[in-house]
Amino acid sequence: MARRAGPPSIDGLYSLKVDNISYHTTSHDLRRMFDRYGEIGDIHIPRDRHTRTSRGFAFVRFYNRKDAEYAMHKNDGRLVDGREIRVSMARYERPIDERGGRRERDDRHDDRRRSDRYDDRRDRERRERNRRWSSLFFPLSHVG
Repeated sequence: MARRAGPPSIDGLYSLKVDNISYHTTSHDLRRMFDRYGEIGDIHIPRDRHTRTSRGFAFVRFYNRKDAEYAMHKNDGRLVDGREIRVSMARYERPIDERGGRRERDDRHDDRRRSDRYDDRRDRERRERNRRWSSLFFPLSHVG
């Protein structure tokens, strides 16, 4: 079985985030819309992990910052597939799970919850043990 290649490298590219796109908008549609403003390095439409449908936003990445800014100004507020899109410079780099690695989690929060469950289970076991020992010394017919 062939191993799936990871996402393309976006180092050195300038990313625009395109919000409020239709679930039917394709990367081809976005390329046709943004290609006139400069050379595009990558277009990414994040999809739901289970249904594989669009999540309603996309990233268009340009090689040149001025091209990206020009495309942003020309397309922000434009109607596409009956929806007014919002275009802005992307603020963050690609999430870890889309770079091929594991998504980082807030371990402190997970450990606290795991610890709480462990404490609850330990308390239940202790109470059960005490009941068993109590029943050896104090038969249930005498406990009132």
